[in-house]
Amino acid sequence: MYVCNCFGVTEAQVKRHAEDGACTPRQIASACKAGTDCGSCVRRIQALLGRGACPRRELVDQGGSAVALAPQAELPEAA
Repeated sequence: MYVCNCFGVTEAQVKRHAEDGACTPRQIASACKAGTDCGSCVRRIQALLGRGACPRRELVDQGGSAVALAPQAELPEAA
């Protein structure tokens, strides 16, 4: 079933990207462009991500550092 008609992205593709570590709609968009054109699929992507296990989310739930799990976050340098 198609999730993103603009780019022809299927539910299976979104799930595969989630299994590979994409835990947010923005990360899915980076992986396959889904949600970057008309945006009508973003809620469906959010629903798919909310159902599956996300390795990063599991680490945060276990008390891991959210900063350590977000490589794109820039941290201020120590003075």
